[in-house]
Amino acid sequence: MRTYPHPPGESKVKWISTEWLADHLYDDLMILDVQPNVHDYVMGHLPGAIYLNEGLLRSAWKGLPAMYVPPESLQPVFSRIGLDPNRIVVIYSASGRYSKCTAGLGDGLEQTMMAYSLIRFGHNKVCILDGGLEKWKEEGGGLTKVFPKWEPSDFKIQICRDYFVEYDQFCRQREQKDVMVFDARPFDSYKEGGLWIKNGHIPGAFSLPWRTLMTKENAKLLKSDEELQQLVGKFKITPDKTVLVYCGTGREATNEFLFFKFYLGHDKVKIYEGSFTEWTSYPENPTITGENPY
Repeated sequence: MRTYPHPPGESKVKWISTEWLADHLYDDLMILDVQPNVHDYVMGHLPGAIYLNEGLLRSAWKGLPAMYVPPESLQPVFSRIGLDPNRIVVIYSASGRYSKCTAGLGDGLEQTMMAYSLIRFGHNKVCILDGGLEKWKEEGGGLTKVFPKWEPSDFKIQICRDYFVEYDQFCRQREQKDVMVFDARPFDSYKEGGLWIKNGHIPGAFSLPWRTLMTKENAKLLKSDEELQQLVGKFKITPDKTVLVYCGTGREATNEFLFFKFYLGHDKVKIYEGSFTEWTSYPENPTITGENPY
């Protein structure tokens, strides 16, 4: 059985259980509801939860459709909800009545996208509710329709550049012998990649779909440690290796970045935020189709 919070000890990101949250619900912590549709939040949320939509995080930039907005745009957003970089913030989502759709909303990635974004911009204590709101409700956890009251803060953005690589860095590093590249998209996208202007995947990348880390029934709930070790063990990721993760637009890869970096405690992990969308925007960049890296 997994012990929560995980990992033990100091860590900027931890996974917590519904039981842990129930025991600490009224402690000095902040809870963020990041469900895709605000109407699901209105219909019922955890006591004290503040709504924050991940759509505020990204916009078009230099021709690319999903890049982080400038830090000066996010600072007032984080400040007005009262975010404190040294106060525990719990993040949860759900596939609610208004959040379900075939376009991927409510897929569970809201939790990891927001968690990664917070530490990227300077937060120090982030907890992800393993299993999300579905697991909370399944275990009898109560909801409320009461909106909480809070005070704004003076949150200051501090970009943690150690967590990501930009295009030029990725191009330099991806073929180095001590680097392993992982594609977090679904396997069909890795194999063919029909959404993009070019098919397939970046040469040399291994396929590790983010969804394979999660249980079949709940996309917000991590599989058992035994299952996770079996899944990633076949790649033989040694401590000396730098792990670079990418996906379509950088969103799916947040799941694997957090998993490698904080859940497994691998020291050398970075996310290529521009991902396959940026890579294929350069006509000269090659791609590979098929089931293998090359």
